[in-house]
Amino acid sequence: MNRYDAIVIGSGPNGLVAANHLVDAGWSVLVLEEQPDLGGAVRSDNDVHPDFVHDTFSAFYPLAAASPTIHSFRLEEHGLVWRHAPAVLGHPLPDGSWALLDRDRQVTAGWFDDRHPGDGSAWLELCDRWDVIGEQLIQGLLTPFPPVRASIGGLLRLPRAGGPSLVKDLLTPADELGRAWFGGEAPQVLLAGNAGHADIPLDERGSGLMALLMSMMGQTGGFPVPEGGAGELTQALARRLRSLGGEVRCSSPVDHIGTSHGRARTVHAGGETFTAERAVVATVVAPRLYGDLLDPSVVPARVRHGMRRFQLDPSTVKVDWALSGPVPWASAPAKAPGTVHIADSVADMVEATSQVSDGYIPARPFMLAGQMTTSDPTRSPPGTESMWAYTHVPQKTRSDAGDGGIRGAWDQDDLERFADRMQARFERLAPGFGSLVSQRRILGPHELESRDANLIGGAINGGTSRLRQELVLRPVPGLGRAETGVPGLYLGGASAHPGGGVHGAAGMNAARAALAHHRVRRLTGRRG
Repeated sequence: MNRYDAIVIGSGPNGLVAANHLVDAGWSVLVLEEQPDLGGAVRSDNDVHPDFVHDTFSAFYPLAAASPTIHSFRLEEHGLVWRHAPAVLGHPLPDGSWALLDRDRQVTAGWFDDRHPGDGSAWLELCDRWDVIGEQLIQGLLTPFPPVRASIGGLLRLPRAGGPSLVKDLLTPADELGRAWFGGEAPQVLLAGNAGHADIPLDERGSGLMALLMSMMGQTGGFPVPEGGAGELTQALARRLRSLGGEVRCSSPVDHIGTSHGRARTVHAGGETFTAERAVVATVVAPRLYGDLLDPSVVPARVRHGMRRFQLDPSTVKVDWALSGPVPWASAPAKAPGTVHIADSVADMVEATSQVSDGYIPARPFMLAGQMTTSDPTRSPPGTESMWAYTHVPQKTRSDAGDGGIRGAWDQDDLERFADRMQARFERLAPGFGSLVSQRRILGPHELESRDANLIGGAINGGTSRLRQELVLRPVPGLGRAETGVPGLYLGGASAHPGGGVHGAAGMNAARAALAHHRVRRLTGRRG
């Protein structure tokens, strides 16, 4: 029988979180996945080199480590093991020095103070403020909008966390925030680099919030990785789901969501039709849901009109390297970091993010990178390094800000030229890097989308993180929650509040909404 209480479209972390929560409530659940393997954008593979594990998409998971949703599933009982690098984050600078973040705040503060007296105490003050209100901020970001309980708790704690000064910090662009708090370069580049994990230009409002959020999560919980590869996180979610009777079907691309009497009722996938008695949770990117999977006649007019202004986040180019030895940094850091940011300065990052925002391929791309064997020794043979780096490029290219003549077509020629540009940045900071490359893989916008249809044009966050498309404005003005405007259908992916990142919140919000609406229907005597 192809009848279930709920059908979840997509087996990424949001889909598997939603499915687990619904199964916990006693529902029968089927997860449909387009790809041959489950996991969405949380997968790993041996495609670069048979002896190396590379994460195909995302790699470090501070949001998962901080997520009450992920914690609630006790995934360690289903095989998940978290690993940490010696240092959380590092930023090598052109003069050979490093800006470093350690999970021990006193160590971090000591490093900052050594470079610029007074910065250590400023960092500890920032940490103290986070101790007071950080949990409320995370809860507010990861729960349905409006976050009533978190808002009340936050308001009660706000005076002890700095009051208006904290609010000002959260609204300050990342480049200004670092200068306001610190005199030295190290904490400034770490804050700015952490803001660069989103697609908000670093001189724009909203970037300061991301800078504080990522930096403080790194300080308090680290940037952990699953032992054995990113895919072990989603595999643990899938093992838990199956142990409770949930089903996952891969190689089942969904091509239509059908409605009956005004409610989402059927899902067509792989030549079969499945019936959802109670709810459909779609963890697909909003343009695909509203533009491809639904009949336009069932989509409310306000949603159709709102989607005309929906903006994707920038495209992405990711390079994976199998290195025959450790990265030959010009000078060794005090502790080896797992996550590495590559840029000469805050100004360098501001320029790169602004170029992407303006439609230019960055001349000196700001890169997020990972030393995965440093973080988890199971990723490659002893004495080697499983390495990657990614950077943003425009969805629509106006021109190349560099001198490489890259067109933005992202064919093999463009990808090789741009990967060389990325690798050259490493070569400057780690002379001899290129000589250690055994294998190199380049995943451009087309390759990323072919591996996960949600990554339209290589956009990895389900839509821009800029303030004009967040909270109640996500994915379109007036929503801000999991409801889609189509009864029985819930948006549980990164296009829904709270957006991208591996935290499971969008999937959990969708599952909770489905359960709440079902209870209401039962109380009112309605069917379904």
